[in-house]
Parts: sequence; structure tokens; C-alpha cells
Amino acid sequence: MWEKTDIKEILFSEGQIKERAAELGAQISADYDEAPLLVALLRGSVPFLSELIKHIDLDIQYDFMDVTSYAGTESTGQIKILKDLDTPVRGRHVLLVEDIVDTGRTIKTVCEMLLHNGAKSVKIVTLLDKPARRTIGVNADYIGFSIDDLFVVGYGMDFNQRYRCLPYIGVLNDELYK
Repeated sequence: MWEKTDIKEILFSEGQIKERAAELGAQISADYDEAPLLVALLRGSVPFLSELIKHIDLDIQYDFMDVTSYAGTESTGQIKILKDLDTPVRGRHVLLVEDIVDTGRTIKTVCEMLLHNGAKSVKIVTLLDKPARRTIGVNADYIGFSIDDLFVVGYGMDFNQRYRCLPYIGVLNDELYK
């Protein structure tokens, strides 16, 4: 069980996240003539996907991939695909849904794989963007919020599978992971 003292600071409230998801959904709806296939990366993006799709005024479909590159707080640099898509991407516009773009390694690998599999285009929508940690040249097309180099949890993001269900995004106290 987590304690309220585990969270140093709340960065974005549930209300702020929902408002931003509505703005992003409206922008995505305006930008696409043909409904994209939304590909959400498990598990962190699920709450964001759930909110985002309420605000996309297109006949979208979505599917999931389970991709990992983290052990604890650090990216290992090794991308592992634990679950691939069930829906073919060939000839389709794909909108990759991510909770956070950090180093960029995972998202770049997944984008390349989708294009290799015949996707017509691949764009990225992310709840959080952390450009200070970027090691690979990749940029999201739609960004909920940009943040500094902070270790955040909540709204799908975790630390060792904990804190995912917090209804907000908060900064985890340093002593819990250092």
C-alpha cells in the first residue's frame, strides 16, 4: 500500500489531464481525414487512451502492444516486445499512444517496426514529454504536457508496478527509488 507521503508534489490533477485530453482529441479529430488505428503501449498508456478516445470524433479502432525497456527507474536500452498487435497496420495511418516519451528509444523502435510492417504513417500522441532525457531523435506529434527530468507516477505510470492507479500525475519522493 502506498502512502500519501510517497508523493512529493502533484504536477497535474485529474481535471487538468482530462481537459488536455479533450484538447488533444479535438486536434486529432481535425487533423485526420481517415480514422487512424490507435496503438497503445501497455500498461502505462491505458488511462490516457481511455480518456483520449472519448474526445476523438472519428470511427477509430485501437489495439495494444506490450513493450518494455525499463528495470526500476532506468531504461536498459534493450527493447522487448512482450505482446504484438492483433490488428494489421498495412496501409493504415497509425497513432501511437504513449504515457511518457523519455529517452525515445522505445517509441522510435516501435515506430520503425510499424512502418516496416506497412503502416501508411505513424504519429505519436503522448501524455507526457520529457525532452531533457532524450537520447534518440524522436518527437511526439501531440503532447499533453512537457515536464522536467522528474520521476513521475500516477495516471498509468508506475514505479515497479506501483502507483499506476493514482488519478493524477505526481512526483515520487526521491528516497523511495534512489
